[in-house]
Amino acid sequence: MSRLVEQIKQAVAAFTGCKTTPALIGGLALAAHQVVRATRDVDFLADAADADRLNEILLALGYRCVHRSEDAANYVREDEGLDLLYAHRPTARRLLADAEERSTAMGPLRVISAEGLIGFKLQALVNNPSRTRDLDDIRALLRAQRGRLNMQEVQGYFALFDRQEMLDELLAEIANDKA
Repeated sequence: MSRLVEQIKQAVAAFTGCKTTPALIGGLALAAHQVVRATRDVDFLADAADADRLNEILLALGYRCVHRSEDAANYVREDEGLDLLYAHRPTARRLLADAEERSTAMGPLRVISAEGLIGFKLQALVNNPSRTRDLDDIRALLRAQRGRLNMQEVQGYFALFDRQEMLDELLAEIANDKA
């Protein structure tokens, strides 16, 4: 994991000067919420206003941009991947603004809330239903953060994507864990 740690430290150091410091999302953000799983890339939520600056920074660090749109960008450097999701909608901007700095094995990092992470994982799953890992991550977050989540916010994300029945099924499954 040391190469991944160094990759993150280098990226975070380079992000200074951005309008809003990007926040960790994706597989690595799960660890900040007591869910551990293997991942091979680094995902950040970044302010859309910083997209051009971040592109310049990452190119200067030796990354190659393989995709860039208004919503996201994907970069690679050798076998390292770094993905950016751009916050330009109100909910994403709020999640980025509310991201908390946490002490991690990779140093201090801004990480979005467990609720926000569930929302992004749900959006990825809705956009591509074959991404079953995202459903597994949602399930794991619901279990690990049981009793600590703002369920009104979580329910709002499921309602936004018309997936309330999915949430009900997941919660029933987790409730059966206790039995």
